[in-house]
Amino acid sequence: MGKFIVIGERLSITAPIVNQAFANRDPEPILKRAKQQLDAGALYLDVNIGPAENDGEELMKWAVQLLQEEFDNVPLALDTTNSKAIEAGISVYNRSKGKPIVNSADAGERITNIDLAAANDAICIALCSSGMIASDNDERMMHCQNMLERAMMAGMDTEDIWFDPSFLVIKGMQEKQIEILEAIKMFSDMGLNSTGGLSNNSNGMPKEIRPIMDSAMIAMAMMNGLTSAIVNPNDRRLMETIKSCDVIKNNTLYADSYLEL
Repeated sequence: MGKFIVIGERLSITAPIVNQAFANRDPEPILKRAKQQLDAGALYLDVNIGPAENDGEELMKWAVQLLQEEFDNVPLALDTTNSKAIEAGISVYNRSKGKPIVNSADAGERITNIDLAAANDAICIALCSSGMIASDNDERMMHCQNMLERAMMAGMDTEDIWFDPSFLVIKGMQEKQIEILEAIKMFSDMGLNSTGGLSNNSNGMPKEIRPIMDSAMIAMAMMNGLTSAIVNPNDRRLMETIKSCDVIKNNTLYADSYLEL
């Protein structure tokens, strides 16, 4: 894949200001957060509208058009459990700067999102679970294989399915972290792309600790082959770490100004 793909996580209904802005179709908070992330180095923006059972199709269309018109067709990850809303977003999506990302499929009830992505020439994030967190890497790789086969049968290019091992909370699941890194290495050894919601790993930690732990985790994950992550791009320490790892991995040409790129 080359340069690490940073997907900005800050347009999510889990943030009250974003939830309210989506509900009221208020563009200002959405555009402000989007600009902050793009200025900080995000390559994709994740648009998380939640279940959006009542107005998901209209809301996703509104969000996609708002962001792409304002930011020169910025590529987006369409994040919702409402598959019709994903299809609606794709129907108005301009892919001149990158394919849409379907976020996400899994090996259980949401496996049909792989078919949706394939039918629309989209990228698909594939969670290596079947609704519950995999108990170990044997289970993760079983799910990975099942979803990979599904994608290939649907005619999807394997580079367009990005496998997510599911980053786990360190505070309470500390013993599981090496397994996550080993799963990423397995994906990489198979020539597969990978991604995941990195911020999960530092949930529950003091605010001042989170950037330290997230930066350590992203460095270790990247050196094991992680090709993308859904992160907070406005975490300066994290972005400096990602840019530095890209230099060390020879994904980016070194210059004294590399942190500004």
